[in-house]
Amino acid sequence: MDGTAPTAQLAAAQGTSGVLFSLVGVVIVAVLLAAFVWGRRVKAREPGPPGPEEQPRLPEGGPVGDIVESREPDDLAPTDHRRTPHELKGNGTRPRSDGK
Repeated sequence: MDGTAPTAQLAAAQGTSGVLFSLVGVVIVAVLLAAFVWGRRVKAREPGPPGPEEQPRLPEGGPVGDIVESREPDDLAPTDHRRTPHELKGNGTRPRSDGK
């Protein structure tokens, strides 16, 4: 033996890596094209937008108005335990008692 360590080829030849990258690129492009075609087919199966005759109509009495009123908090009596949702009522407000 001449004292030198055996060497191994650690990198692929120039032509091999170029071919490999080209094949990977072609596969990625093919997958993207297939996804695009699949998406177009799915979109084509969906129903179109509603026509003018399918749009919502106003009620016969005209538009429904908003109720304008003053509200005040609906206070809770203090307790020693935590309240659960079924113990609460309403939305926490009530009409004002003075009628304003």
